[in-house]
Amino acid sequence: MTSSRSQPPEHNLLKSMTEKKKLLLTPTRQQIPEEVTWNLSAMFPTLADWDKDFGELAGQVEDMNRYCGRLGESAAVLSEACQTFLATSQKLEKLFVYAHLKSDEDLTNSDSLGLLQRISSLATRFSTASSYFSPELIAIEPSRFEQLLADPALASYARMLREIARFKPHTLSKEEEAILAGSGEILASFRQIYSQLNNADFQFGEIELDGEKLALTHSTFVTFLKKTDAKLREEAFNSYYKVYDEHKNSLAALYTSSVKKDVFLARTKGYPSALEASLFVDDIELAVHANLIKTVSANLEPLHRYYELRKRILGLEKQSLYDTYVPLVADVHTSIPYESAVEILCQAAHPLGEEYTREMRQGLTADRWVDRQENIGKRSGAYSSGCYGTHPYILLNYKKDDLNDLFTLAHEAGHSMHSLYSRRHQTYQDHDYVIFVAEVASTLNEELLLDHLRRIYSDDKRMLLYLLNHQLDDIKAIFFRQTMFAEFEMIIHELAEAHEPLTIDRYRSIYRGLLEKYFGPAVEIPPLGDLECLRIPHFYSAFYVYKYATGLSAAVSLSEDILAGNLVQRDKYLDFLKSGRSKYPLTLLADAGVDLRKPLAVERTIELFANLLTQLEENL
Repeated sequence: MTSSRSQPPEHNLLKSMTEKKKLLLTPTRQQIPEEVTWNLSAMFPTLADWDKDFGELAGQVEDMNRYCGRLGESAAVLSEACQTFLATSQKLEKLFVYAHLKSDEDLTNSDSLGLLQRISSLATRFSTASSYFSPELIAIEPSRFEQLLADPALASYARMLREIARFKPHTLSKEEEAILAGSGEILASFRQIYSQLNNADFQFGEIELDGEKLALTHSTFVTFLKKTDAKLREEAFNSYYKVYDEHKNSLAALYTSSVKKDVFLARTKGYPSALEASLFVDDIELAVHANLIKTVSANLEPLHRYYELRKRILGLEKQSLYDTYVPLVADVHTSIPYESAVEILCQAAHPLGEEYTREMRQGLTADRWVDRQENIGKRSGAYSSGCYGTHPYILLNYKKDDLNDLFTLAHEAGHSMHSLYSRRHQTYQDHDYVIFVAEVASTLNEELLLDHLRRIYSDDKRMLLYLLNHQLDDIKAIFFRQTMFAEFEMIIHELAEAHEPLTIDRYRSIYRGLLEKYFGPAVEIPPLGDLECLRIPHFYSAFYVYKYATGLSAAVSLSEDILAGNLVQRDKYLDFLKSGRSKYPLTLLADAGVDLRKPLAVERTIELFANLLTQLEENL
C-alpha cells in the first residue's frame, strides 16, 4: 500500500493515459481474466450440471403433496415432511443462487436471465405445492403439537416448527395460502423490473474531460462527485439524474405498485401495518424502529454542524447536495491493488483470531469468492451471496485508487465470514441469519479496518485526518442517511395505508423535506436532488434500510470492546457469527453484549460522531 501527499491537478481525473483508456472502454464479460472473477464452477462445474439438477428437481417439487392432510398424524410423518421440505428448499436455493450470480455477471445476457426465470418459476411451483404446510401445522391442536415436538425425531426441527406456529394469527387457509404462493413471481416482479431498468436499460451518457469521453455509470457516479472540480461534479450530478427525470412518472408508478403490494400483503395476513408485518418476521419490537428515528431526529445538530464545517473547509459560497461527497482532505492519494487490500484486511482482523484471518485470506484469494472487475452489463453495487453447502460469493467493482472500495471489500468480507461460520455450525434450517443482524458483522469489519489504518499511518497527520473524515462520512452514510431512508419509506407506507394518493410530486415533496431536515441549512437541494427517492433499490425491499443503522450501532459497541483486548467479548462475538438464526436477532445481539431494545447504542453512535467531528474541527 502506498500513499502520497501530492495529487494530480484538478482536471486530471485519471493518473495516466492508460487509465483513461481503461475507463473509456468498459470491457465485456468475455474480456475479463478468469482469476478476477468468482469461481461458480465450485457450485456447478458446467451449465449442463445445472440443467441436470434442475431437471431432476423439476420432477420432485410436487413430492410435498403427499404429506398434505397428514402433518399431525405422527412425529415420524412430520419429520419426513420436514426432511422433504428442507431437502427440496436446499436444492432450489443452490440452483437459484447460481442463476442470480450468472445473471448479475451481465444483465444483458438473455441466456442467464432465462436461467433465473426458469428457477423462479420452479420455486413458485414448489411454494404452491408446499403452501399447505404452515396453515396445516398451525391448525394442529396445541396439546397435540407439543406432544409431537416432544418426540426425539423432531428435535432438530423444533425451532423451525415453533417459528411457524408463531405466525398462527397471520396465516390464512390452505386455499388462500396456495393462491398467495402462486402469485409469488408476480409480486416479486416490481423489484426485478426496477433492477432491469436501473442496471441494464438506463444509460447515463459520458462526461467530457480533457477532450475525451468518460463513461458515467452507477459505479463511477460517486467517483465523479468526489472530484475537486465543482463544474465536473455538477455536470455528473445533472447528467445522472436527467435519466431519472426522463422516467420519473414510470418509476413513481413502479414504486407505488411495490408499496401497495406491501400494504396488500400485510392487510391480507392480518397485520396492523406493513411496517409491523416486516418487524414481526424477525420478532423485532416496534420500539426498535421508532426509537431509531425518534432518537436520530432529536439529535441532528452534530450532522448539521458537520455540513457547516464542510462548507467552510471547502470554501464554498453555496454548498449543494452534489458537493457533499468531496473528501475534506483532498491531497491524500492511495493506490491499493486488490491483493494488497486483502492483506490489509487480514491484518486488521487480527483481533478476531488466527483462524478467522486465515480463512478470510484463503477465500478472498485462492478460493475466488470475489467477482471484482466491472464489465458491460454487470450489476452495480456490492453484495455477499451464496448458499448452504457452498462458500460465499462477493460481487463488487474494485478500484485500487478509491479507498472506499477497500472498505466495501471489508464490509462484504464481514458478511461472507458470518455466512461461512453460520453454515458450518448450524443445520440448514437454522443457518440463515436474518438481515437485522447481518449488518453487524460487515460493519464491525470496517471498524477494525479503520483502527488498523490509523496504526499504519500513525506518523502521517494528513492521512489520519483523512481517516477521521472517512469515519464521519461512514457514520453519515450508514447511520444518518439510512435512518432518513427509513423515515421516508415509513411515511410513504403510512400514506398508502391511509388511502392517500402517491404521485411523483408527492414523493418529491416528502423527500425534499427530509433532505432539508437531515442536511440542514448549510446544504442547498438542487432541482433534481429530490429524484434520489427513485434510485434507491433497497426501497423495493421495504423496511430494510433501518437495519444498516441499528447494525452500525451494535458494531460500534462490540468493536470498542474487541479492540480493547477483551477476549471474552471477542469469543462472544465469534459465537454470534456461528449462531445463524438459532435464536431471534435481538436475543442473539443481547447475548453478544448489545441490547437494541434500548436507545443506548443509537445514542452512543451519535456521541461518537459528535466526538469525531470535534476532533476534525480542532485539527482542520
